[in-house]
Amino acid sequence: MLGIGSLFAGKKYIHRSSALGDWVAIHLYEDLAALGRSKKFLSGIQTGTKALTSTNKRVGVKSRRGDGSFGDVVPNETPIQDPGYAVPRGFIATIEIGAEVKIVAKAMNKQIDRVIGDLRKQVDQFQKKGGNAICVGIVGINHAEKYTGYEKDREWPTTGKGSFKHPIQEAAQAEKRLRDEAAEAYDEFLILKFVATNEPPYPFSWVNAAETNREYGAALVRISNEYERRF
Repeated sequence: MLGIGSLFAGKKYIHRSSALGDWVAIHLYEDLAALGRSKKFLSGIQTGTKALTSTNKRVGVKSRRGDGSFGDVVPNETPIQDPGYAVPRGFIATIEIGAEVKIVAKAMNKQIDRVIGDLRKQVDQFQKKGGNAICVGIVGINHAEKYTGYEKDREWPTTGKGSFKHPIQEAAQAEKRLRDEAAEAYDEFLILKFVATNEPPYPFSWVNAAETNREYGAALVRISNEYERRF
């Protein structure tokens, strides 16, 4: 289910890596394929006419990079079929599903305005030039009682005070603001609550695994149904 767990479990999480959101988004599309509820989605990836963009941009359209865009492959281009993956990658001309991923692990009050702004702006990018993209927002919110951030060779452990509050102290307020100020812009908006200290041995868990599975599964069904309806 998704790829957030693999970002933290057993390894150090480096928050400034842009590839991390891409990794989570890839799993969304793989899960849509595995679910198999949309015949149109399956037909597109099996015939090679639909793909997950390899550059996160549409050819000929200047826009901010999204974490995962899926749509029509550019004519005369052959998408790449990576071993072990159902959804191919390639150059795309349209966006039919766009996913934006944010991971909020610490310093939530400090960065929440930027996160909300990025989420809202990305919807405009997915829908540029009159598109009808299904917009999916995915935000992971950490609920750990302590956390250590890393930047280059420095460590930044939380202390529970000032701008170094522990994740659990800020998680509820961050979730409320995201639901109030960002969720309405998306067709589907998932908040995934997890626990990760980012300290050896780098454990990871969901706050409520059963609830997370249900909410994520329900979102996959709705996205599949909407894809059948729109495209």
